[in-house]
Amino acid sequence: MISSVHIRPWKPEDAGILSAVCNNKNIWLSVRDSFPFPYTIADAIQWIGFNLSKKPQENFAITYKGHLAGSIGVIIKEDIYRKTIEIGYFVGESFWAKGIATQAVGLLLQYIQQNFDVVRIYAEVFENNIASMKVLERNGFYLEGVRKKAVVKNNMIMDTWVWVKLV
Repeated sequence: MISSVHIRPWKPEDAGILSAVCNNKNIWLSVRDSFPFPYTIADAIQWIGFNLSKKPQENFAITYKGHLAGSIGVIIKEDIYRKTIEIGYFVGESFWAKGIATQAVGLLLQYIQQNFDVVRIYAEVFENNIASMKVLERNGFYLEGVRKKAVVKNNMIMDTWVWVKLV
């Protein structure tokens, strides 16, 4: 079966669509505050430019049936955590509940195994993002722990759930 979900490097011509997908408060509510809201074309151009220089690639566009659907990437840890990678992702609201994030995470895991020397991959998920937790579980992650009152998002103090996959 040929998948309709792919991950690929960012391209400058993605900026307009990326801005439209990202300028959504429901997405912003599930990501870190470094993700701008409102999300402008200038933000998209800056993000894409930042990623064009990375070798190996760290962040990718998620496409679904040829359409830009979201973003996925890694944060490479350093020092004593050098065998660890954190992953993060989002899919535009019009693409929710189609299994896109689940497939994209699977593709990213393959990329990580081919390009990085790590033994631990993890993701932190806000307590109210059950859909993202299911994405991780479907990809073989297990719940390592809950960090109580660990984050402040939209003026709310929340727990984060730490999901881990050992490779």
